[in-house]
Amino acid sequence: MSDQPSPYDNAQQLPRVRIPHLKQMKVEGRKWAMLTAYDMYSASIFEEAGIPVLLVGDSASNNVFGNESTLSITVDELIPLVRAVSRTTRRALVIADLPFGSYQASAEQCFHTAVRFMKEAGAHAVKLEGGVEMLPQVEKLAQSGIPVMAHIGFTPQMEHQLGGYRVQGRGEDAQRLIDAARAFEAAGAFAVLIEMVPGDVARAITEAVSIPTVGIGAGSECDAQVLVWQDMAGLRTGRLPRFVKQYADLRSVLHTAASDFAREVDAGTFPGPEHTF
Repeated sequence: MSDQPSPYDNAQQLPRVRIPHLKQMKVEGRKWAMLTAYDMYSASIFEEAGIPVLLVGDSASNNVFGNESTLSITVDELIPLVRAVSRTTRRALVIADLPFGSYQASAEQCFHTAVRFMKEAGAHAVKLEGGVEMLPQVEKLAQSGIPVMAHIGFTPQMEHQLGGYRVQGRGEDAQRLIDAARAFEAAGAFAVLIEMVPGDVARAITEAVSIPTVGIGAGSECDAQVLVWQDMAGLRTGRLPRFVKQYADLRSVLHTAASDFAREVDAGTFPGPEHTF
């Protein structure tokens, strides 16, 4: 571990990260990290660690609620998680995912869903998935003063239509993604997330737009990178996507702690005199 102080030490004493800060970082060539967060403790820890942007993702569906995919989570299930993160943080920009079925029908539906996340949960911005068919939704939000991040490439909410978890943007499809990113920028998106896209395509998108790009499985040339925190910290086991790097083995740490607790209770050594009134 480095002994050098983090630029985000004492993060709660620093001003809130805002959209213009992210745009300025792109201009200056400064990359930044984004993690998912679904509760007060993870949000607090990540903010203290210097993560400037937290995403309360629909990935809570399969990382919190135990569903097989992101499709099952509802607005009513996600709002309390967003509220917990936004109440806890003082510096991080908090982005809420719009769940499947809550925005695709129309720009009007999208607006009302986004308003709920802003008013009821305290989100600072929202994210939605899809191609250029989502331009009316992005325009409506941007015109209404709701910051919106677009999400292109592999879009998990469309996994059945895309034929599963497949890399997008190969061959002639690359230009489609570049054009979509430009269109989203013109529509008012403040950033675009690029998922499971070849690195050279993600680089071309990043160079084609003046708004930040956030990569996940999209190489190293994006302006920012995001991971699901349970993947990043080693809480999840089994087969992991190629783009995941685990920075800890949190599952083993928790397993050891729980095993030690159970063993001491069974042996009658916990609670001891120091834990007793």
